[in-house]
Amino acid sequence: MNSPQDLTILTGASRGMGLAMARQLLRPGHLLLCLSRHLNDELAHEARAAGAHLEQWSEDLSDAGEAVERLERWLHSLHAPALNSATLINNAGLLPAIVPLQDCPADELVLALRVGLEAPMLLSGAFLRATQAWVDAGWQGERKLLNISSGLGRRAMASQSPYCAAKAGLDHFSRCVALEQAQRPHGAKVVALAPGVIATGMQVQLRAADPQGFPDRARFVGLHEQGLLASPEQAAAQVLAWLDRPDFGQDVIADVRDAS
Repeated sequence: MNSPQDLTILTGASRGMGLAMARQLLRPGHLLLCLSRHLNDELAHEARAAGAHLEQWSEDLSDAGEAVERLERWLHSLHAPALNSATLINNAGLLPAIVPLQDCPADELVLALRVGLEAPMLLSGAFLRATQAWVDAGWQGERKLLNISSGLGRRAMASQSPYCAAKAGLDHFSRCVALEQAQRPHGAKVVALAPGVIATGMQVQLRAADPQGFPDRARFVGLHEQGLLASPEQAAAQVLAWLDRPDFGQDVIADVRDAS
């Protein structure tokens, strides 16, 4: 890398808002690493056309051990003085069967918690360890940790307990890490951000759920019928705008709908 770059690591970049964020981050002077189950050839082509530096790793975050070790090794291999900043965006999530807890298949519950909570915690630990080594060596760049949360992490909903629990855990671990980082010189800034309601595959799943087992289904149908869902591109732009706010990290628990 010949000129200073901004590094962003993004999970769940293969579809929806994650893909939209990846596309909006493809710009010169930016190094983007995407971790998803599937590689995206079109995204790679767009990166070349934009003159952006893109790396993509095919990783299954339901078993994140290998991805965590790989990420930490890769971060240690970078020449930190060539970076202006380093950001990790934990965006990947998984919606299990929309049913009461007693009817939720055990394997789906486990996957939802591993992808939605365990993987972000493990990846965040690796990111903070590796970038702390840069700081200890004199690096003065800015570090940011952005966890993509949800209103459902802050509002209980029937037949959504695994997803709600994962997002609530994401919020609370963000609070804990923010307290830890505040004690360190040049500590990372941490935010758990709810991105609003978005027209993604998750919304399709919610609208298609059995109303007998999902009392809130009508609410999601209504959001769609009233045109109240943001497009993935709109949501991505709002999230990235929040990331660029000068007061990023001042409020650890945030919602894009609270932007002033």
